[in-house]
Amino acid sequence: MSALPKIDFEKMDGLVPGIVQDAKTGEMLMLGFLNAVSYQKTLESGFVTFWSRTRQKLWMKGETSGNRLRVISAATDCDNDALLFRVEVEGDGLVCHEGTVSCFTKPIAFGAEVNRG
Repeated sequence: MSALPKIDFEKMDGLVPGIVQDAKTGEMLMLGFLNAVSYQKTLESGFVTFWSRTRQKLWMKGETSGNRLRVISAATDCDNDALLFRVEVEGDGLVCHEGTVSCFTKPIAFGAEVNRG
C-alpha cells in the first residue's frame, strides 16, 4: 500500500475544499471544507467529515439526517490542496439541507444569457 499524499492545509488557514461526487452517477453533490482533524476522521471512519466554518466544530455529513456520505474513493489534486470524494449516499439520498440530491441547483446565466437581461 502506498503512502498517503501530504495534504497542504496551510494555503487556506488550515482548510482545504472537499468536493463530494456521487460515485455512480458522477453528479457533484456538495462542497465542504476539511481541516487536518476532519480529514483524519474521514480516513478512519470511511464517512466524509467536514469542519463547519460557521459552527467551528467537526461535522459528519448526515449524522442527524441519516444521509451519510460513505467514501468509495478519494483523490487530491496536483497541488495537494483540494480533495475529491466519490461517495455512496446513505439514507434517502438528499444531500442538501434544502431537501435536494445536490446542493448545486441554482443556475447562473453567463455570456449571451446575461445580456438578455
